[in-house]
Amino acid sequence: MPEESATERYRVKPGQKVKMKEWATKEKSLFDISKDESHPILHEFRRELQELQKKLYAQGKHKVLIVIQAMDTGGKDGCIRHVFASVDPQGITVTPFKAPSTEERSHDYLWRIHEHTPANGHIAVFNRSHYEDIIAVRVKKLAPQKVWEKRYEHIVNFEKMLADEGTLILKFYLHISNKEQRERLQARLDDPSKHWKFNPDDLKDRAKWDEFMEVYEDVISRTSSEHAPWFMIPADRKWYRNLVVSQIIRDAMEKLEMNFPEISWDPETVKIS
Repeated sequence: MPEESATERYRVKPGQKVKMKEWATKEKSLFDISKDESHPILHEFRRELQELQKKLYAQGKHKVLIVIQAMDTGGKDGCIRHVFASVDPQGITVTPFKAPSTEERSHDYLWRIHEHTPANGHIAVFNRSHYEDIIAVRVKKLAPQKVWEKRYEHIVNFEKMLADEGTLILKFYLHISNKEQRERLQARLDDPSKHWKFNPDDLKDRAKWDEFMEVYEDVISRTSSEHAPWFMIPADRKWYRNLVVSQIIRDAMEKLEMNFPEISWDPETVKIS
């Protein structure tokens, strides 16, 4: 096991200026092992998350919000699937946020987000999130600066409110390289069984890679806080990504110091006939 925790290494401190080129996409310094050697470690992290989620659900006191952002092919689906494979489905919801519907656009942009935040005892995972209302809107010029500029403060305050109400918030940017994205897109194009994953429109976003990187730098720098930190996850190696994300979530949930609820009756007095 690594001496330095993933939380310490990959957390963006409040006020820290993020430069994408300064964050590695393919390092494996905390787990300098092979993919095969990673399997038992991930299995143990899953087991620990399973036990923590049982206490979270039984106690019904805390709630956990996991935000996953990445460029196309960044591994959002795979990360969620691998990290939470052993968690009881009753206690977790995964919400993918795509382009807003007509009804959603008729409300404020956080309206569709708020209803999917976690209840007591639950984990909510956002596959993309409210951050698209800055990132996509800004890069694709869907609204003027006077609209999206205000949203930084809105979102920080929104997350502060959730945290004050007992929500543990962890935000992950799955950091892949431009080269890795090209290879993953090509793999989808080459394999007929993966054609359903390929959307030619994704190439329009790829052409704006540098713009997306600039906006992500700004967003993560301005919205990583003590109550809702961002983590920059090296994601070119999928197995390393999974280990790092799992460890960060496990460590954060352990700090909640959860316990199973105490009972008000004596089990020894109960007789089942």
